[in-house]
Amino acid sequence: MSTQTTLTRIDRVVKDDTIVPEASDEFVVTPYVKDVVDRALLYLHAGYPVHFAGASGTGKTTLAFHLAAQWGRPVTLMQGNEEFVTSDLTGKDIGYRKSKMVDNYIHSVMKTEEQMSRVWVDNRLTTACRKGDTLIYDEFNRSRAETNNVLLSVLSEGILNLPGIRGSGDGYMDVHSEFRAIFTSNPEEYAGTHKTQDALIDRMITIKLGHPDRDTELRIVQSRSGLDKHEAAYITDIVRELRGEENKSKTSLRAGIAIARVIKCKGITPRFGDTLFHAICYDALGMESAKIQHAGRSVFYEMIDDVIKQVCPPIETSTGQAKSRKIKSVD
Repeated sequence: MSTQTTLTRIDRVVKDDTIVPEASDEFVVTPYVKDVVDRALLYLHAGYPVHFAGASGTGKTTLAFHLAAQWGRPVTLMQGNEEFVTSDLTGKDIGYRKSKMVDNYIHSVMKTEEQMSRVWVDNRLTTACRKGDTLIYDEFNRSRAETNNVLLSVLSEGILNLPGIRGSGDGYMDVHSEFRAIFTSNPEEYAGTHKTQDALIDRMITIKLGHPDRDTELRIVQSRSGLDKHEAAYITDIVRELRGEENKSKTSLRAGIAIARVIKCKGITPRFGDTLFHAICYDALGMESAKIQHAGRSVFYEMIDDVIKQVCPPIETSTGQAKSRKIKSVD
């Protein structure tokens, strides 16, 4: 998943391989967003990890970066991976270092001393725990549960188990007091995800994210595309109507942003009967709902056409006549 998702962008500065998130002027802050972020900050201040859980396109990753920017510490980013093993989080031994000293200061006496030590290389979790970074573990449930077990002692006892390191508290490392963790996850029914162990979920506070309210979606579409507010409102309501109870599509705001940016680039407006606009909607919205997948492409196109007809004025409609469209007023 891109880190520039539905709640617009977060500026990121890379310093010494560390991501330093900075709040962007383009970030959309509405009462909905502020409420989520304020609660999450409260949990971080209390010492708890925050877990943003929700469907694709609900802004989990962007919220995680925005939250980290508000927290004010450098960020270490990890992304869940089916192939991960514990060492991909903590680090591992990469071999041995051998040193030999020869003392021949007195010509008639030669002394030699050899030393061999194991060489350990930190990976991202260890680096974050050592430096007190904010760990963003994006889509952590794409990693297997046994891989994530190392997080249990980190989140509850503030101790990282590093059995490969000697001379470091017998393989244990105290976690920096400023260390915080922010997790994101997709629903378990999504392809490529794993069921998360209850012991790990129990150690974090989960904020379940749905699609934001209309005002938030509208402001995001407008911000990301540069469309006029009224034109952005057409796109927003098309997406929301398709997502409604009657159609039950899984359409995300990400598709709405794509439509808005494309028509802005082309210089057209969202109008019923504009064949290019209809085609752009077909392509961007995709075959997303179970109902559509079973029904076939023609039914999908008809559904899109019906929603566009409900929401947008006809291509030939004048500005005065367009007031009768099915769309909420825009201040």
